[in-house]
Amino acid sequence: MGVSPDGVVTDAWLLTRAIAPRDHVRIAAVDASGTILNQYSRRWPTDRTLAPAVPWAVPLADVEGFRLLAFDLDAKQGEPQAVIDATAIADLLTGHGISHVVCRSGPSGGRHVWVATIEPVPSALVGLLARLLAARCPSLDIAPLRNAATGCVRPPGSPHRDGGRSEVLLGDAIALLEPSTTMAQIERLVRELVDAVNMTGPSPDAGTDAVRVDVHGHPYLPGSKRELPAASRAALDTAVGDGDASVVLNRVLLGAAASHWHFRDLLQLIPTAAGLEHVRTRRTSRGRSPRPARERSETLARQWRYAVRFVADHPRRTGVDATFDRRAGNMTDLVRALQERADAAAGRWSHGGGPSDRRVLDCLHRFALTAVETGIEADTRRIALSCGIGRETARVALQRLAADGWIQLARPAAGVHGAAWQIDPQNRLHRELEHGRSQAATRPEGAGAADRTLLLQQLEDRAALVTHDVFTGDHGLPLAAGNLYSRLTPGSALPRTAADGPLLERLAQFRLVTTASTGPVHTDPVERDRAAAQLGVNGRLVARRERYLAERAAWGWWQAEHAWMCGPRSRADGRARPDQVPLWQPAGSSRYPKHPRGPDGRADWTAARAAVRDGALTPALTLLAA
Repeated sequence: MGVSPDGVVTDAWLLTRAIAPRDHVRIAAVDASGTILNQYSRRWPTDRTLAPAVPWAVPLADVEGFRLLAFDLDAKQGEPQAVIDATAIADLLTGHGISHVVCRSGPSGGRHVWVATIEPVPSALVGLLARLLAARCPSLDIAPLRNAATGCVRPPGSPHRDGGRSEVLLGDAIALLEPSTTMAQIERLVRELVDAVNMTGPSPDAGTDAVRVDVHGHPYLPGSKRELPAASRAALDTAVGDGDASVVLNRVLLGAAASHWHFRDLLQLIPTAAGLEHVRTRRTSRGRSPRPARERSETLARQWRYAVRFVADHPRRTGVDATFDRRAGNMTDLVRALQERADAAAGRWSHGGGPSDRRVLDCLHRFALTAVETGIEADTRRIALSCGIGRETARVALQRLAADGWIQLARPAAGVHGAAWQIDPQNRLHRELEHGRSQAATRPEGAGAADRTLLLQQLEDRAALVTHDVFTGDHGLPLAAGNLYSRLTPGSALPRTAADGPLLERLAQFRLVTTASTGPVHTDPVERDRAAAQLGVNGRLVARRERYLAERAAWGWWQAEHAWMCGPRSRADGRARPDQVPLWQPAGSSRYPKHPRGPDGRADWTAARAAVRDGALTPALTLLAA
């Protein structure tokens, strides 16, 4: 039937006809010059005895579900990475008694790992399996496993457009003709992967035994990453001036450790987060002086170790939310659907204000996924700093997104509260995702939380790549270049536009992308620093952050002034003038000095911002204003 007794493929077309779940395969397109393209857009019936004259790919599913699982490990990062990932997947399958076949896909060195199932496997379960494996295997292309209608992969023995064929390296191709894998085996495999993501560690009284160490030797507490507690979030945004920056840093790190953050999550915040001032600078008799780059990472690593150990030794007793896994799964499905809708509208984000609009949309999706709420409060400055754009750009982007129906204003900004935005104006979460989730039963317990962790990490990694001085427009590279750069990761298969060609040339000019055998990928992110220095834009985001923090503190100052004017008070005003900076402030004090006013008695905002920069507000007061 297309294979010899020892498993060698003797007739790839006969094998394809025997294993194909549908009555056709997809064949490669050919351009006007006769070049075979990596696009399988045409159909070829399987009842034909003659094989196609060009490479073909077999569908993985029929109308009932997936009959074949094909894990496509591409060679964008080189053949060694594909080999490592294929071996890892094969070991997992072997551990669950799942028969499989490993093939070398062609001359580029990629790998295909094949599994045939006795019964159809629901697309929701296969999609979850693909995402969980992709988190471990960077070369895995999950596109064929994400879409039951169009997902297809070249089968063993099929020709490659660059020459050669898909060659069986491990296993017996007969396993694809005589399926033995059950859905129960796939479910057990998924459950193991879910448990690995959601690992909560030993019981609370186990102390530091709960601490794990990442590949770089930095400790962390295993579990699903959560948003920082309110106190730690406020501390992260707090400008400390000449105060005790180590106290603010400790508040940030304790909350981050308890929320299952990793060292890398904090490392990328060093240039922009106000609450990490102790990491960036040291206090001297003449004020704060910058630390060398190496000392910054060493200081953060040392303080992080203390924070993780403290939280591990002093666990917080909190209740268990029995609904969290379901809510996390529903929210993840919603955000992923919204992201896929945005990806499909690639032209919407490629011109005019589109690049900044996409950054803001991704930012709101990230906030919503963190909070597990479709409605989130976020002021324009916070959004701007999270996206690497200006606050006015963020404000206009919010208006455009709302006008086009991507988001909806739920509540305007008022006082110290920013505007609240709804990411699901069509109420898709309850109208579609909550209605008749027949496949939810195939997901093991904890799958929703694990899926949320994976998607949140993807969005955060993308934001970390794009939020850099070099991608701030003006004299730097355009915003669209940054958006494209952040998506040039192994396994990415996002729609491209005509504008991508010039952007790739600009990125290549500054050595920010490199061309692999299967397409462009971004280079080491450290190259962004060199490019920013070359363009003369390094330090732009830090300066913007400091300016916005001063503006936020000044606004909080005016809110306190307004509350003082409206509240009961004695005839004598005992508050200090803004130029009388107190040498000591009681812990937790909320007393602001007098707000600067002009000759007409109105608030003098220019003087207020200058006073903030000069230290009119103590660290405690700035914390209240943030």
